[in-house]
Amino acid sequence: MLNYFLKHTIGRKILMALSGFFLMFFLIQHLAINLLSVFSEDLFNSASHFMGTNFFVQFILQPVLIFGVVFHLAMGVVLEIQNRRATAQRYAYNTHNNSSWMSRNMIITGIMIFLFLCLHFVDFWIPEIEYKYIDVKQEVNDRYFHELEEKFHDLWRVVLYVLSFCFLSLHLLHGFQSSFQSVGFTKRRYASFIKKASVFYAIVVPFGFIFIAIYHYLIYIL
Repeated sequence: MLNYFLKHTIGRKILMALSGFFLMFFLIQHLAINLLSVFSEDLFNSASHFMGTNFFVQFILQPVLIFGVVFHLAMGVVLEIQNRRATAQRYAYNTHNNSSWMSRNMIITGIMIFLFLCLHFVDFWIPEIEYKYIDVKQEVNDRYFHELEEKFHDLWRVVLYVLSFCFLSLHLLHGFQSSFQSVGFTKRRYASFIKKASVFYAIVVPFGFIFIAIYHYLIYIL
């Protein structure tokens, strides 16, 4: 069954949509925890400690998440190559009348998001792995908030985070709707709601992360 989906374009689109749903759900969960850093240092430390020490999260969900990110990007590249090869007249594919800027540049925004994730891994995930499994230290439950704050002391990092989440917003403006269409939500009665939900999600979630980065930077310099 999986082999069938991977070999056919429709199947690949469905798999890409499903991985997109999973990643969008993760974004909401990640944003909810990070927002705690704005309202309560203790709550943020408690939530981060749970996520960082829970076996199910660390050894099951985290590998699935990493696979989901890589799979989503790889499938996007494959589908983009297929689309370009299948287009008999290249100019028709690129014309502004046929598609939005976001739909024509999903691969670009996707790559920019992936590059940001590499920075995010360097900032948070790799130090966390070193802390727990390489240069093993005694677990300190209240360290998470201060580690987060320190990362946003540098203006250049805040600017990169802001730009990255702007690219994420552009990616989601098309990707959200496209995912629902790929799994069969094509009826007109769903279209209006999905479009509104797409715009809401694509603005609120990325700009929630932007708010967190700017907030911690402003708290540091003021």
